[in-house]
Amino acid sequence: MKNNSSLCWADVNREAPAWFRDAKFGLFFHLGPYSVPAYENEWYSRNMYAKGSSQNLYHIKTYGPLDKFGYKDFYSMFRCEKFDPDEWAELVVRSGAKYAGPVTEHADNFSMWNSQVNPVNCVNYGPKRDITGECVKAFRERGIKILSTFHHQWLWGWFMSTDNEADVYVPENEKFYGKALPLETNRYIPYRLPDDEFNTMWRNKVIEVIDKYSPDVLYFDSRANIIGERYKYEVVDYYYNISNNSEGIITYKQEDFPDNIGVLDIECGRFSTAKSFPWQTDNRLEDNITWCMVQNPKYKPAVEIVHQLCDVVAKNGNLLLNVGPYADGSFHPEAKQILMEVGNWLNVCGEAIYATRPYKIAVEGPTDVDDSNYDVNRINKQLENDGIASDIKLKTFTARDFRFTQKGDAIFAIALGWPQDRVLRIRTFKRSDENPDVKHIELLGSDAPVMFRQTDSYLEVELPEKPPCDYAHALKLHV
Repeated sequence: MKNNSSLCWADVNREAPAWFRDAKFGLFFHLGPYSVPAYENEWYSRNMYAKGSSQNLYHIKTYGPLDKFGYKDFYSMFRCEKFDPDEWAELVVRSGAKYAGPVTEHADNFSMWNSQVNPVNCVNYGPKRDITGECVKAFRERGIKILSTFHHQWLWGWFMSTDNEADVYVPENEKFYGKALPLETNRYIPYRLPDDEFNTMWRNKVIEVIDKYSPDVLYFDSRANIIGERYKYEVVDYYYNISNNSEGIITYKQEDFPDNIGVLDIECGRFSTAKSFPWQTDNRLEDNITWCMVQNPKYKPAVEIVHQLCDVVAKNGNLLLNVGPYADGSFHPEAKQILMEVGNWLNVCGEAIYATRPYKIAVEGPTDVDDSNYDVNRINKQLENDGIASDIKLKTFTARDFRFTQKGDAIFAIALGWPQDRVLRIRTFKRSDENPDVKHIELLGSDAPVMFRQTDSYLEVELPEKPPCDYAHALKLHV
């Protein structure tokens, strides 16, 4: 083991591999014992112990007092009896996503793999199945890259309560909830940082998943900044160098890891302009403020997902989209339908998305996109507000909004709407010494000839009577 003074982060620097930059779109799935109550959000495991919170009051009313029914008592109700890894894999394929995986462990100490490191796992409790392992097999059979997401740094101080009768304070329950810690340790940056025992467990869980499943992407949620630097270094070094995963990549949030060891992830946000470096945003299909299945779920329409994907890709990013299954392992029909609609759009316009790179100009149009991120300030606000998150709302785009990508000699102009007069006017490609001469234009998904003219004000493109697809429309410019 190296001490902090001997760590050389330059030895574990890694650029995003070509496959990741080409993939553009991934899916992940919040599924765990928190999916059983399905009340408000996946922070239920924490907030059910926060006296007076809405989830605490709901829990006591529905399941009883905390000394009689704790979070561990959901394990037997979490059965995943309808979980079908082949169905999950087919949904990923139909959606057009190229990498995917279930949440490997959330903040609740319940490992969603066959773990010998942590006895509290989905093989010993609940489903009695290796959810991660079965997904890995089904996904890889279909050429889907494997994503493993880790949120378990949040376990430090997660199960805290002012109710001294709560089951989290029963000594024999430590294996379920971790050490009983002072209440203040559930802050984003606690006054008491994790000890060596916690850091070691944090590291060993990740290394076990690397050894068992060889994931192509390791995703770390926020708050990894509290983990000891040596332990984080050992994970990165093991993944990149010792396990010899030459095509693997790590994604991380905020400043939780040093620059250049992987890909920065912007939670529920995006950049206003294109970046020179590859990045990722993770966001939700859910229109409730939750990452897991909840009672009476709401979902964002496919048009919003497609527009976000176009915006992110034009700015050198990937979109990682979450959808939460039911506790039985099945998906809501509406969620499945929306994902398939996104996939239908990609079947038509995927050439303008997959394996592209940003054009020198990324965006055009009247709709501004602000720099936004579910940052430390928002996380602290959530912690102080009984776990209730704030949301980042996305704006509605129009047919005057364009996103640009390129691949080889082709440039793609994606219109985020269909104009009523069937004429697209693109200022970015007006006739000038700086702009290329456009020789030919195709409308992806259409065999109709496309008439156009390049003027001193615009590239004017006449569209056919009917759009070839919904939501957004991709022009392939030959220059």
